[in-house]
Amino acid sequence: MEYIYAAMLLHKAGQKVDEASVKKVLESAGVKVDDARAKALIAALEGVNIEEAIEKAAVPVAQVAQAPAAEAKAEGKAAEKKDPEEEKKSEEKAAAGLGSLFG
Repeated sequence: MEYIYAAMLLHKAGQKVDEASVKKVLESAGVKVDDARAKALIAALEGVNIEEAIEKAAVPVAQVAQAPAAEAKAEGKAAEKKDPEEEKKSEEKAAAGLGSLFG
């Protein structure tokens, strides 16, 4: 991940994302640089519009972040509609099950 972070940092700073730059960023962060990984990253980024890739990746993250909130809201409404008598029966069943543990 640190190799990708280095490339993103360079891109954000407006610097050229190349092997030497990535190595400098990683070394300054105290990371032992693997030359093969740095070369592979640069090769993988060749021809990629980093800004466009970030935008495409950000949209699904925002959608995923909204989904749990909507789900929790729906569950909250469902929990409010529970019948108090049904809840009491459930508690009685749980108590009976605990009683069998103690003989």
